[in-house]
Amino acid sequence: MEIQKTIRKGSVIFSSYEKGSAIKKIIGLPREDILLELKTSKLKGRGGAGFPVSTKWMLTAAAIEDEKYIVCNADEGEPGTFKDRVLLTEYTELALEGMIIGGYTIGAKKGIIYLRGEYEYLMKPLQKKIEEYKNENLLGKSILGNEEFDFDISIFLGHGSYVCGEETALIESLEGHRGEARNRPPYPVNQGFMNKPTAVNNVETLATIPHIITKGAEWFAQFGTDKSSGTKLLSISGDCEKPGVYELPWGTTIKEVLELAGAKNTKAVQVGGASGICLNKTQFDRKLGYEDAGTGGSIIIFDESRDMLQVLKNFMEFFVEESCGQCTPCRIGNVKLLEGVKMIENGDFTFRYLEKLKELAGTMQVASKCGLGQSSPNPFLSILENFKDEILNSVPGGNYER
Repeated sequence: MEIQKTIRKGSVIFSSYEKGSAIKKIIGLPREDILLELKTSKLKGRGGAGFPVSTKWMLTAAAIEDEKYIVCNADEGEPGTFKDRVLLTEYTELALEGMIIGGYTIGAKKGIIYLRGEYEYLMKPLQKKIEEYKNENLLGKSILGNEEFDFDISIFLGHGSYVCGEETALIESLEGHRGEARNRPPYPVNQGFMNKPTAVNNVETLATIPHIITKGAEWFAQFGTDKSSGTKLLSISGDCEKPGVYELPWGTTIKEVLELAGAKNTKAVQVGGASGICLNKTQFDRKLGYEDAGTGGSIIIFDESRDMLQVLKNFMEFFVEESCGQCTPCRIGNVKLLEGVKMIENGDFTFRYLEKLKELAGTMQVASKCGLGQSSPNPFLSILENFKDEILNSVPGGNYER
């Protein structure tokens, strides 16, 4: 997959970096200074939830336990997302050093990379890089001669479940259990892996941290917006001439993304993968950012040849398949939403019933146990709203009533 680096305002992750420089800089630094730097940078989690990294690490560091963990969430299962694979393949050092910095900051001696099952081919290269870091005394016992800094990293291969991208389901899987979300509280920062304080961070989040440590929070904060600092890696795919991984500042408009990717005759843009929102032409001036169009990194482009009802059907079939079935709103709700899509497809529905399904979608968003059920109604609601004329005027036979 090609990495696109032609951007207007510079870059963060794709900027130059000297191996080990961030680790050398933190050795001997008070942990409070590192947390303050991250707080000043306003770095938020790049997996999609957007939780402040400094807050997560501070809470984990404050937990009174001798044993703590930091977990790299490399379970990249969101349809249309492939940026973390590129980072683990070509920017491995950044992800590893982000984990090492995290271990030092929160007081953990153990890091775990939770690797997506389909990425099994990355295990050997990752293990080789880990051994390289150990040989250079950047990992293992007494890192860079600091007798109080021991940290090791292991790799765990996941088993293909979409729901394991959610941090508590991921932890359940790490412990050898079925991947299902836990009730919260308690939160992983207090009781995570093996009931010990655990910080779970996305690959991109961790890969950003070494740059912040070496170049400074103010340098990082010059990119993006006030509420969404820094840049974002985007996995751009679909109907465009230049698909790939792009690094762009938060605040970039959908229109600018389409221009960079060489998209023509675009009808719709799915922001945030299958669980995200689908925008039409009138919304291409919206900006990428936590305060507007937030995304974990997936941008899927659909041109005028695409049938948006079939796009929606594909998404809902995916969620029905991937729901773990633990909670009723998600287990039953996704099936009902898919049934509604099929009814529209067959021209056998009432507008009153569609309104009931929209109410159900709203209930799922607030009552589902984890992010899968909370976000799976997003495409249903956004596609029906933004493309209702196309969808409802094209049903066969017109066998519907209000």
